Amino acid sequence: MIAMPLPSDLLAALILYAFVSSITPGPNNLMLLASGVNFGFRRTLPHMLGIGAGFTLMVALTGWGLAGLFALWPPLHLVLTVASVAYLLWLAWKIAHAAPPAPGEAAGRPFGFWQAAGFQWVNPKAWSMALTASTLYLPPGGGNAAILALALVFGAINLPCVSTWAAMGSLLRGWLADPARLRLFNGAMAVLLVATLWPVIRG
Repeated sequence: MIAMPLPSDLLAALILYAFVSSITPGPNNLMLLASGVNFGFRRTLPHMLGIGAGFTLMVALTGWGLAGLFALWPPLHLVLTVASVAYLLWLAWKIAHAAPPAPGEAAGRPFGFWQAAGFQWVNPKAWSMALTASTLYLPPGGGNAAILALALVFGAINLPCVSTWAAMGSLLRGWLADPARLRLFNGAMAVLLVATLWPVIRG
């Protein structure tokens, strides 16, 4: 009989944590909502897939000891935090100033696969989720199999959760076809994106 990499109680808790943390608002979900509105669901697919792949890799690398680097060299955490804040502020500015699309086309370009995957490394919520998952849901001495199982379970749950936000944005496209409404929506998304930085700055 093959032993499960993760005990059933830990697996159940991990699934619940992955769902709640993945479905709730954060930089990824707010950006996907805005992308769904501005570009539609199909053009946002690379963004969604990039989040899923990038975050799954982040969870695996965190479990394999990336978190230990923060303990060995604390300034690394500060460097990452400053970079994260600066990048998210820039993204919020871009969203707020996105031009309304001309009829039948979307202005600008949505995030690509590699952009979305790379964004996870400056996403404060993604770091918090990966570090928490590795700390709480990896059994002592679980080894590589447990780390891989953790990453795959989280990735499998995360992708459909974040895709829900892009789908919601796509459904709002008709109502937001009015340029004034779209400007208000993009402005609100920019403000909410900046608001996600509050726990990082306060901490």
